[in-house]
Amino acid sequence: MKILIILAHSTTDTRFLTQFIYEYIHPSLTLEQLAAITPNQYDLEIIDGRYQQINYNWDGDIVGISSRTVAANNAYKIADEFRRRGKKVVLGGFHPSFLPMEAIQHADSVVVGEAEISWPQLLKDFEQGNMKRFYYSDPVDPKIIPPAKRIKRKHNLVSAPIQATRGCPYNCSFCPIYKVQGLKLRTRPIDNIIEEIKTIPSKYLFFVDNSLTIKPDFTKQLFRKMIGLNKKFSCYGNVNALAKDEELLKIASEAGCEIWILGFESVSQETINDIGKPTNIVKNYNTTIKKIHDYGMMIQGLFILGFDTDTPDVFDNTLNSIDNWELDKAGFAILTPFPGTSLFEKLEKENRIISKDWSKYNLKNVVFQPKNMTPEELFNGTNRILNKFYTVPHLIKRSLQDENISFNRILSRAFSEISSKQFYKIFGF
Repeated sequence: MKILIILAHSTTDTRFLTQFIYEYIHPSLTLEQLAAITPNQYDLEIIDGRYQQINYNWDGDIVGISSRTVAANNAYKIADEFRRRGKKVVLGGFHPSFLPMEAIQHADSVVVGEAEISWPQLLKDFEQGNMKRFYYSDPVDPKIIPPAKRIKRKHNLVSAPIQATRGCPYNCSFCPIYKVQGLKLRTRPIDNIIEEIKTIPSKYLFFVDNSLTIKPDFTKQLFRKMIGLNKKFSCYGNVNALAKDEELLKIASEAGCEIWILGFESVSQETINDIGKPTNIVKNYNTTIKKIHDYGMMIQGLFILGFDTDTPDVFDNTLNSIDNWELDKAGFAILTPFPGTSLFEKLEKENRIISKDWSKYNLKNVVFQPKNMTPEELFNGTNRILNKFYTVPHLIKRSLQDENISFNRILSRAFSEISSKQFYKIFGF
């Protein structure tokens, strides 16, 4: 049986720079995880729709399409075309998991939730001629999550994604992740993670986990075993957890951590309290940043703009705070009410969602009516501080503030910032 798995994206961009970024810097772990759970007896082909064209004349049996919200419209078009040509189509991923009744209008079956159990079962049912319309799965036992099946490429990756945990106990109103992965953090066996890391030729890793600071003891044990593997890596974490755990910072530095990606979300404690993120205390941000810098690591801060407590002065306040904190990198996103979140439900109830064109749900368009500003003010203000932060003078200033400055580090920072700007400004989510 022949299977085609597609990672849908809002658009397909085949330009060299786009292809290089998506293939060698930010490859899809989703595709590699789906390849790993597809039984070996099947003939599998995969397409990354971010930069690879789809051949609708593909001669096979079943097409699986994974989609986030921003890619849903395009995923449905792809599904409709394959079904028109007589192929069986399965939709899965975040968006179909949140809106399965919408997705089934464009598919023969929808996989809701994690796929380690349901996808192999679906393929078995398909061969037996009794494939169901919906396959539901609770969060899986992390012991059964296999290592990703790495895609063969002409050259080694600049950065390789890997996952050590799933789930998040913090039900932030704007975040859809816990609705699919659950409120309980599940950790893969550490020896399994280490063995997977040893098979990855790339020197640089990117942990896609929601946060590696939720269970510090687990993370410390993992990082201790990574010491000596000669890897560099970046990972997500929570601000306050790092502020009070210098042992974790020390071990992370020794293991090769170069960048902590932290969801600061806002520079206003009122906003933090309003969105229900207990892990963040704004007055501790500066201390945390200094401690991380003391151990030779950089910080990329993630900020969301457009909360109900935000007023038009939030943009200058955010940029000024970042400069005062000597933050190394920053990502700016417009608040987006993704389906499946309590934020979506709230704004829907208040009739404040102004667009359900899923292609605009990319963190850079305004799809709702802000409370204290116009949609235009939110859009223009976000883009203004984005463009101001990613300028050559700001890059030079941040590099000179780096106590661990070196030529290689400057090059690494510049390259990282260029790719970051591409994501936040050009490609979207």
